[in-house]
Amino acid sequence: MQEVAAEGDLVELAAEVFTLLSDPTRIRIILALEPGELAVNELAERVGKAPAAVSQHLAKLRWARVVQTRQDGTRVFYSLIDEHARELVHQAVFQAEHVVETRPRHHRGAGVNAQGVTA
Repeated sequence: MQEVAAEGDLVELAAEVFTLLSDPTRIRIILALEPGELAVNELAERVGKAPAAVSQHLAKLRWARVVQTRQDGTRVFYSLIDEHARELVHQAVFQAEHVVETRPRHHRGAGVNAQGVTA
């Protein structure tokens, strides 16, 4: 019976992950960090948002243990902790392609760029 309770807790936490990832800017941040670490200003430029707004999103992603930081002097660099959030985002983009395209691009071998668009 204890396993069921633990599983129920995991379902609740999984729902929180989906809520966290339901923001387009956070999805773009995760995709932008896929190749490697970036500073806030670089991330802001890549996702097309102000650095202050990106910082707020990064704080939530840090709280949820999706991203981690590394400080180098006065600069702070962000990176993904593991591949799980990236995979969730990719799967969501692939599902979206099925909604809008007869033959989704991911079935044709294209990847997803930092703007969340399949290249």
